[in-house]
Amino acid sequence: MKESTKEALKQATEAIANAAQHLKDEAKEFAKEAQKQTQEISAKLVKELRNKTDAGIMECKNALKECAGNIEEAIELLRKKGLSKAAKKADRIAAEGVIALKVSPDFTKATLIEVNSETDFVAKNEAFQELVANVLDLAYKRSLNTTESLMELQINGEIFETYLKQKIAIIGENIVIRRISTIVCGQNQIVNGYLHHNKKIGAITLVNLKNTANLEPVQELAKHLSMQVASMKPKYISYKDLDSNIVSKEKIAIIAELEKENEELARLKKPLHHIPIYVSRSEITESILEQKKEELRTKLKAENKPEQIWDKIIAGQIERFMLDNTILDQRLTLLAQAYTLDDKKTVQQFIEQKSKEINDEIEIASFVNFELGEGIEKKIDNFAQEVAAQIK
Repeated sequence: MKESTKEALKQATEAIANAAQHLKDEAKEFAKEAQKQTQEISAKLVKELRNKTDAGIMECKNALKECAGNIEEAIELLRKKGLSKAAKKADRIAAEGVIALKVSPDFTKATLIEVNSETDFVAKNEAFQELVANVLDLAYKRSLNTTESLMELQINGEIFETYLKQKIAIIGENIVIRRISTIVCGQNQIVNGYLHHNKKIGAITLVNLKNTANLEPVQELAKHLSMQVASMKPKYISYKDLDSNIVSKEKIAIIAELEKENEELARLKKPLHHIPIYVSRSEITESILEQKKEELRTKLKAENKPEQIWDKIIAGQIERFMLDNTILDQRLTLLAQAYTLDDKKTVQQFIEQKSKEINDEIEIASFVNFELGEGIEKKIDNFAQEVAAQIK
């Protein structure tokens, strides 16, 4: 081999070695930077992730590390591991103020508003209550559904936004008109609402009916349904309103949640949760139901049960099957929830019963639910100390 070739190979080998070392050095720097960023991300986001999932601090921290600080991916990871339930908000809500409601005497229109203040003390202030009354009256009269439209209107001869700023100056706290919703009835419809005595939750429900002679019993039903909505907080009317992607995602989370709870139940030697095949009525086709009925008939025949009682037994077993396999519907949809005034029936069953009693066809058209401060994050004091204590 020529000397020039040997020299060239030597130089190439040295170049490759230098490049390899350079890559190693860069990799080390990258690893250090990634570790630093992960620590920073965890410190910044662990609180937010805990608020949204109610998972433990270390579980949140590990999830954030695994998902490179992406909080949405971390939420899904925790849910798939059964470490988080669907968004927990109840003890994370911390806005003061009030919910206010106005329903027309003939039940053809209803308005619901939320007005926030910084402290509960101000929420009881006479000037604040006057402001709320004026907002509700204006929103009701104009059938408003957005706060933006409210700001453009006039009150007492001046633009509402200016009026609000003056009230804020007088009251001495920031006041926010957060939400407005108005429902106006169409033909053969009735609306009613419910406002809890603490003025922190409220709802309005629009109902369809066929016979206008039934206005009185249906308006009472609409009020009871609004109580149901306010207390149980459904997100949809029926399983038919659930998107298939929501069902698929929630199914994974629900099964993981139940399996995780079963670990603790097994440790305590208590009865375990049934792990469902399905979580929504939208997954259960008529062929699946018929197959289930056929399985039950075969079982009853093998047990030598009298054929004349099969129908009654099968009906009860199918009802149990539906209850076990529609957990998502029961959590998210109004019609599948147990009716608060008669928990032996679902809301759907109660409406069907009421329709028969008054010879009508009652349907829920829509509903609106406001909870004071919903979605506003509560300040947690001494969070740094809490983190430090748990990672020692």
